[in-house]
Amino acid sequence: MKNPLVALIALLFASFAAHALPRHSPVPGGVAVVGLGAAAEAPSARWGEQPLAVVRDKGRWFALLGIPLDTLPGELEIRVVSGTTAVNHAVQVRLHNYPEQRLTIRDTSKVEPSAAELARIEREAEITAAIKRNFAPQAPDTTLAPPVAGRLSSRFGLRRVFNGQPRNPHGGLDFAVATGTPIRAPADGIVANTGDYFFNGNTVFVDHGQGLITAYMHLSRVAVASGQPVKRGEILGYVGATGRATGAHLHWTVILNNTPVDPELFLDRRH
Repeated sequence: MKNPLVALIALLFASFAAHALPRHSPVPGGVAVVGLGAAAEAPSARWGEQPLAVVRDKGRWFALLGIPLDTLPGELEIRVVSGTTAVNHAVQVRLHNYPEQRLTIRDTSKVEPSAAELARIEREAEITAAIKRNFAPQAPDTTLAPPVAGRLSSRFGLRRVFNGQPRNPHGGLDFAVATGTPIRAPADGIVANTGDYFFNGNTVFVDHGQGLITAYMHLSRVAVASGQPVKRGEILGYVGATGRATGAHLHWTVILNNTPVDPELFLDRRH
């Protein structure tokens, strides 16, 4: 008779493995999941000069390509090297239209910054650009738990208009939760940066490996420090309304190969 404990462990492993990959969504702001076969050693993959995450699921390798929001429909090509063999894989990007969202910001400096504030914004953009470019070697866990439990107030990709002025599309998910709600790491990683940013307010960046980076914005308080390892479920900080915010909420961004992508594609559907 089969050992019940072994059977239970196998069932739990199978359940987890079924959720190991993000959902395949080859649209602007989405993720293309590209099958690379079942080689013994991990292949490497690149889109131009940008390295891509390569993860294993059920004995097979997959490259994960985050597609920028401004990508036009058509074909993208990634280069895959396995041993001494190099091949190109084509990714067909489909059209996807995101809805518009209009918001009123009482602090007009967050919509029309001064010269000094613009200089600060530029400095902060250089910091965040370096964080997003990082490609740590460790394989990431691509099944993410929601960082808070709450209603989604704004989804990814919304074309945003602040005080009647068009701005960049919404690069993450907004959770409508109360000030002070604990924010928990969705997977293991290392805190890449914390800081008080002009638009983002108090922010935490977590590097999960191979270009998968998550960010948590508008916090009332940060509970971790740069360089600190964190485990799934560990508290990163607490919800607030700092930076450009209309009220207390968590803005959660997921970055893949230097590109903000739809976080819902990575969420563990068991939650």
